[in-house]
Amino acid sequence: MDWTTFFEPIWLSVQISIAASIIVFICSLAVAYKMSRTRFVGKSIVETILLLPLVLPPTVVGFILLVLLGRRSWIGQTYEAIFNGPILFTWGAAAIAAVVVAFPLAYRSMKAGFDSIDIDLEDSARAIGANDWQVFRFISIPLASRSLTSAYILSFCRGLGEFGATLMIAGNIPGRTQTIPTAIYVAADGGSMQMAWAWSGVMLLLSFVMLLLSNRMTRDS
Repeated sequence: MDWTTFFEPIWLSVQISIAASIIVFICSLAVAYKMSRTRFVGKSIVETILLLPLVLPPTVVGFILLVLLGRRSWIGQTYEAIFNGPILFTWGAAAIAAVVVAFPLAYRSMKAGFDSIDIDLEDSARAIGANDWQVFRFISIPLASRSLTSAYILSFCRGLGEFGATLMIAGNIPGRTQTIPTAIYVAADGGSMQMAWAWSGVMLLLSFVMLLLSNRMTRDS
C-alpha cells in the first residue's frame, strides 16, 4: 500500500472539515440566534431557504454552486480577477461545498437550543443593566451549550462525509481536492476494494469518535 496515497485524502478531508465546521459554527451561531429572537414577515420562507440544502440531493446543491461560482457568474469572475484563478476545482471549492451542506444541520440544532431558553432570563439580565452582547455571551450561549456542541460535531461529520456537491465543484484531484468519499468512490469503481475498505474504516472511526465525544460532552455539560 502506498501510504502517501492513502493518507492524502484523509489529511485533506480533515483540513476541509475543520475549516468548514469553524465557518459554519460562526455563521449558524449568529443566524440561529437572530432568527430565534426576531419576528418578521416571511420568516418561514427564509428558514425554508436556510434548510433547503438539508433535503436537496447533494448533486443539485453542487450544480447550483457550479452555476453560482463558475467563470460565467459575477462571483466567479470577481474571484478570478482578485486571485488570478478560478475558485472551482480547488481546495476552497471543497470547503465551500462542505459549508453549504453542513450549515442547515448546525443551524437547526442551534436554533432549537436558543428556542428552549426562557426569554425571561435574558429580559431580567437586561433589566439589571446587561447589554445585548453580555446577555448573549453569559446567558444565551451557556444555556444553549449542549446544542452548540452538537451543532459543531454534526457540521464536522457532515463536512467530512460530503461527496456529491464536492465532486461537482471541486472534482477529484489527488493531493488537491480528493477527499475520503471521492477516494472511496474511485477505488471501488476501479476495483481497489482493499483501499476502499481502508478509507471506509477511517471514515467510520472518525465519525464514531466524533459522535461519541459529542454524546459525552452534551451528557456531562
